[in-house]
Amino acid sequence: MDLERRVVERTQARGRTWALSPDLMGGLNEHGYFQTSNPAWETLLGWSESEVARTPIWDLLHPEDLERTRTNFGEVLREQRLAREANRYRCKDGCYRWISWIGVPEDGLVYCTGRDITAEKQREAELASRTAERNLLATIVESTDVMMMACDLDYAILALNKANADEFERVYGIRPKVGDNMLALLADQPEHLEQVKLGWGRGLAGEETTFVEEFGDPNRERPYYEVSFRTLRNTNGERIGCYQFVTDVTERLREQSTLAKTQEHLRQSQKMEAVGQLTGGVAHDFNNLLTVIKSSTDLLKRPNLPEERRVRYIAAISDTVDRAAKLTGQLLAFARRQALKPEVFDVGQSVKAIAEMVGTLMGARIAITTDLPNEACFADADPSQFDTALVNMAVNARDAMDGEGRLAIRIRAADVMPAGGLHPPVPGRFVAVSISDTGTGIPVERLEQIFEPFFTTKAVGQGTGLGLSQVFGFAKQSGGEVVVDSEVGTGSTFTLYLPRVDGVASVADTGEPEPLVDGHGTRVLVVEDNVAVGTFATQTLAELGYLTVWAFNAEQALAELGEDAERFDVVFSDVVMPGMDGIDLAREIRRRHGNLPVLLASGYSHVLADKGTKGFELLHKPYSVEALSRALQKVVRRRARRRSSI
Repeated sequence: MDLERRVVERTQARGRTWALSPDLMGGLNEHGYFQTSNPAWETLLGWSESEVARTPIWDLLHPEDLERTRTNFGEVLREQRLAREANRYRCKDGCYRWISWIGVPEDGLVYCTGRDITAEKQREAELASRTAERNLLATIVESTDVMMMACDLDYAILALNKANADEFERVYGIRPKVGDNMLALLADQPEHLEQVKLGWGRGLAGEETTFVEEFGDPNRERPYYEVSFRTLRNTNGERIGCYQFVTDVTERLREQSTLAKTQEHLRQSQKMEAVGQLTGGVAHDFNNLLTVIKSSTDLLKRPNLPEERRVRYIAAISDTVDRAAKLTGQLLAFARRQALKPEVFDVGQSVKAIAEMVGTLMGARIAITTDLPNEACFADADPSQFDTALVNMAVNARDAMDGEGRLAIRIRAADVMPAGGLHPPVPGRFVAVSISDTGTGIPVERLEQIFEPFFTTKAVGQGTGLGLSQVFGFAKQSGGEVVVDSEVGTGSTFTLYLPRVDGVASVADTGEPEPLVDGHGTRVLVVEDNVAVGTFATQTLAELGYLTVWAFNAEQALAELGEDAERFDVVFSDVVMPGMDGIDLAREIRRRHGNLPVLLASGYSHVLADKGTKGFELLHKPYSVEALSRALQKVVRRRARRRSSI
């Protein structure tokens, strides 16, 4: 009975194992069918016992595992050996799970137990992927020319690539390795130790930075490196050191230096070429003017010269001086060194006022149209120079049309000034004045030349080539731009942009005295460092009835005023002088002596271009006797009006 009981108990235990085991169990026949299977098949894979029994394992295996499993199964049956196999079985929902099998052949069947190892296989795959990534990264790090090194907070080397070790050895004569301390490696090279410590100290302090610096022993190699430091942290985010990327930029800096020198030489060459063109044009035009003046003065020296001819020669000299002054003004406009007198004016009204003159210049065969805005557009610029620029653009258009075609003038408000030269588009408030023609157009290769002084396509003697230069200089000095759109055979549009402002136009001073007004003893302090100009000014003023005192510079002028400013009615000063310039002198006179009027005189002045007139009256050189007299009387009368209104 005990034996029978033990047999029953063992049978029941095997039955519970069969029923409760999470592993797959079954007996596999030679045709690949499981004649028996436990409930784990349904629990793990979803297949019922009946489904397992009527489905050969070849239909459940992953295609990639099929041939290998067939071969192993055949060998197990043939050699009656223990079977070990891992393959993928298809679940009822279509997915696959990895099963690790152990099988024992007996009585024509292979009794199998299969364990689910899907999770293990996934971990293996992930580990293999990470290992492959790390191996790839290690290969990249070791093969790159970029030098890499990581150190802990005590300067101990945690990692470095071959490029870093090679370069360190090249410039310091020591080959570092993982575990070395950089401070110890360079202990016998204190001059380099401090430099390395300073750079690494920034990175180890948590600063993520990039800089270019020279490192190494000058007796060996001392290249320039671009060094980038980044913080090294552990998995908890704690800072444990830093790492660096280093690139040798010695050659790059050398190439940049060579390029910079080449560009500078090119700029100098271009500058000298431009100066040569400019001086050649100036010399040509001024020689023509001087020829007229010289010939006229020689003829004036002849004895018994009839009055009619004397007047004609004097008129020729005067006209030639005016032409020379105009030429100088155009040059200064291009150089942005003209003495502008900006004021607020209505651009539309200015165009209307000058339209008749433009019509006369154009001739009867050119039709002119204007497109003016309904609302006034006020600009802050020199209205006289604006008129000149408008005329210059119109004349350029007339010549491009060979005297016949259509010219359109348009004014509009703009919220952006287009790119010009090297500057990008500039947002802001601008007035855009466009002049369009139906002329021949400008070839692309000449668009960069049209604003150059003395560049002209006209025949010799038919133009100086300074008209568009004046437009360019006036626009730039006024804080604006001039833009050209052109198509060969269709025409061109020149658009002048000027700063747009709110307000009303300035009212002209109607109290203009008549020419050659007698000085009536008006007392003038003349400040002029040029002896010839100072002598002419004082002698001219004396002949007109003014009383003058001549100071050679601003300091002397202030000393004269300091003695007794009341003995002067007006100060007449040049702008460009050694030491204190005329603008600063005028401001100091205003500060010290209140309403004592100051009249400034200048032709070429970077001071005026930079500072403006600061509200002081300006007389342009070269000036005539009439202009000097009018300007002096104007500022003196203005002072008298202010006093009478108090």
